[in-house]
Amino acid sequence: MPLPPLDNPPRARDRAAGLATGLPTTAFLFSSLIAINSAQSASLAIKPVSRQGFRKFNRWAADTWWGWCVEAGELLYDVRLVVSGDDVPVRENAIVFANHQQMTDITFLMAYARTKDRLGDLKWFVKKAVKYVPGVGWGLSFLDCPFLERNWAEDRSSIERTFASLVRDRVPMWLVTFPEGTRLTAQKLESSRAWAEKQGLPLPNHTLVPRTKGFVATVQGLRSHVTAVYDLTLGYEKGVPSLWQYIQGFARKAHLHVRRYPIDSLPSDDDGIARWLQERFGEKDALLEGFYREGAFAGG
Repeated sequence: MPLPPLDNPPRARDRAAGLATGLPTTAFLFSSLIAINSAQSASLAIKPVSRQGFRKFNRWAADTWWGWCVEAGELLYDVRLVVSGDDVPVRENAIVFANHQQMTDITFLMAYARTKDRLGDLKWFVKKAVKYVPGVGWGLSFLDCPFLERNWAEDRSSIERTFASLVRDRVPMWLVTFPEGTRLTAQKLESSRAWAEKQGLPLPNHTLVPRTKGFVATVQGLRSHVTAVYDLTLGYEKGVPSLWQYIQGFARKAHLHVRRYPIDSLPSDDDGIARWLQERFGEKDALLEGFYREGAFAGG
């Protein structure tokens, strides 16, 4: 079953200290993001002359601001990411997929990307409505991220255009996707288990059954551009922290298990890729079962 939310510290003094640090940190990150958005808007003048120059500037912008988000945890609170499993090369083009429990997952994935010099090269699948949100949404619109309506008939052509541009211009990247399509909750897990039972699939306990269409399109669209697929599994020890708890310093550690698969090892047909993803999520569910029992990932 899903890990419960992380409890706040029991002592009022600790909660007050978190608030005293969290509020100015949030103010700094948001105000600096708006300033970076302004610079990103100005960079549109470069785009007609040099798409490469436009992308390099916005890579720097993303690497800088996302780096501040990571450093806020590492420098202020000594937040640690415990990594186990496969070691992956620095600056490799890859498709990355992970389980999804909270927005905090994204911060820890950014911390890992930073260790592989891919922080500014992250591309995310994003809800189209987020594109118009000041700060984060505006920034993502400059980074070749696919924006989705959550309607496959409408999203497919948009995804194909985005991928064609990335491949044509040989853009350095980690394309990150959460195949579950949403954050894990007890109610969503119950619905996912009911659907899995109807389909004759194994019943998950710690993940949702993955949605395969987007992942299949990603593999087929980027197969010639990436060299590997990374299967990342995130686990928390005492409860799943919210992003606000992370900013206040209440989330001090996360565990990340990494599996790297060469792109050529994946099936070539759509149905085979879909089954491959379902099998990986079955393994991911078992990994999390062991993690919650032992406090560490098997083989870590």
